[in-house]
Parts: sequence; structure tokens; C-alpha cells
Amino acid sequence: METIEELTGHLLRVAKDLDQSKRYLVAVAGSPGSGKTTIATQVIRKINEYSQATYDVDMAGFVPMDGFHLTRAQLDAMPDPIAAHARRGAPFTFDPHKLKKLVERLRKPIGSTAITAPSFDHAVKDPLEDDIQVLPTQRIIILEGNYLHLKDEPWCEIAAMMDELWYVDVDRDLARERLIARHLKAGLADTPEAAGARADNNDLPNGDYIKANAVKPTRTIKSAQDPRLKEQ
Repeated sequence: METIEELTGHLLRVAKDLDQSKRYLVAVAGSPGSGKTTIATQVIRKINEYSQATYDVDMAGFVPMDGFHLTRAQLDAMPDPIAAHARRGAPFTFDPHKLKKLVERLRKPIGSTAITAPSFDHAVKDPLEDDIQVLPTQRIIILEGNYLHLKDEPWCEIAAMMDELWYVDVDRDLARERLIARHLKAGLADTPEAAGARADNNDLPNGDYIKANAVKPTRTIKSAQDPRLKEQ
């Protein structure tokens, strides 16, 4: 398994030779429970520790896909709202067109003002607009989310705009173990059995779909039983 230090070193070397007007975009994808969020955020933190010490700026930015969930009101308006809410997290419960527009902005020459992106408010269970800022100094941008490598339209158009695609591969049983712990911690299930059912009926099938329908990644990162890789 590539270490956080190795991934960080790679991106720092890329940044050294990067045209000053451009950003370098990396899409980290994988099934729920793969550890992609932790890997992405740790790499971002390490890059910014270096750039703060060296240049007194943050060189790297992080944009998770969570902010591109459809709202609960949009799910309510679907033909089968009960199924839509139950399957929240599946590809059809996101807005990839909105995400594509953000990526197109990130691909343009860097200007003097920040670019904003939505986050996800877990208290209200809906996106929060303009909550994330991508600063002009942030030239390495890691986008993270389950479906950033899909062959399906328009996801494949998003993948094509990336400089690198990192796929986090995880054993299915390990992912299930992590998902059960996550759902219990988040209060999404009251018992391990209910948490397991949630994983089996939504998260793991989504992961299977991702694995079967993803474009070839630039690199594959093997997720192991490592406490650093447990998604929060």
C-alpha cells in the first residue's frame, strides 16, 4: 500500500513543475468504506503543512462530493420518494451536472478570487451552498467521492477533466465492517444488525457498481486494515 508520505511527495513534485496559472486535479474514488476520505484529507494536510512552513500559504484544497447530494426536497419530488430516500447515496441521488460545472471552473486559469463549492450539513441532512472555498493559492485540488471515475454520462466527462484518478480498492468484508461502525456512530442505525442491513442494501451494492463501471484509474491504492484509513 502506498503511504500517505509517498502520495504527498508525488503531488509536491508535481506542484513544483506546475504552470503557475493552472490547478492540478486529482479525483479519489472508491466504494463506501474504502478509506478514500481519510486518504484524501491526510494528503491535503501533509501538503499544506509543507506549504505553510515554506510559503506561508495553503497549496492544496479539498472538495468532497457530498455537497452535490440532491436535497431532501428533490428526493421527495421523485416518482418513488420512499425508494429515493432509502437509496440516498446511489448515483441518481447526486447532481453530477452541477459538479461538472465546478470542475470546469477549476480547470480555467487561476484568478484572484476564491471559487466556492457546497458542503453537506449533516445536522439538516442537506447540502450547504458556498461553504467550501478554493483559494487562488490552492493549486493541488483533491476531489473525493464514490462516483468520480464512472463510465456513465456525465460522470465520465468529469473523470476526463482530471489530471489523475486514484482508486481506493478495499476488501468487501472490510468495507462492510467499517460501514457498520460508521452507521452506528452517526446514529443512522440503532443496532449492528440494522447497520449491516443498511450497508448490504445500499452502500455495498453501490460499491459493487463502482468497481464494475469505473474507467481505468491512474493509480490504485490498496486499503488495508489500518486505523488511519477508517472513514469518519
